[in-house]
Amino acid sequence: MSTLRQFSEKDRNYFAYQARQNYIRQQNSLYAEKDAANADELVIERDEIAAERDAALAEIESLKARC
Repeated sequence: MSTLRQFSEKDRNYFAYQARQNYIRQQNSLYAEKDAANADELVIERDEIAAERDAALAEIESLKARC
């Protein structure tokens, strides 16, 4: 009976370990997706800032041309 109990405990420990590993994998996937989304947002923001800078430089040039 002791042998069966040891096997049961080993199975239970193994499944608990697998559950923890699956949880860690899921969390890592979520973090990776979040990082990718943040990177996309940063690229969009950078492009918007560059467009605003280019518009401001163009306005400065047109004002210089008037004088």
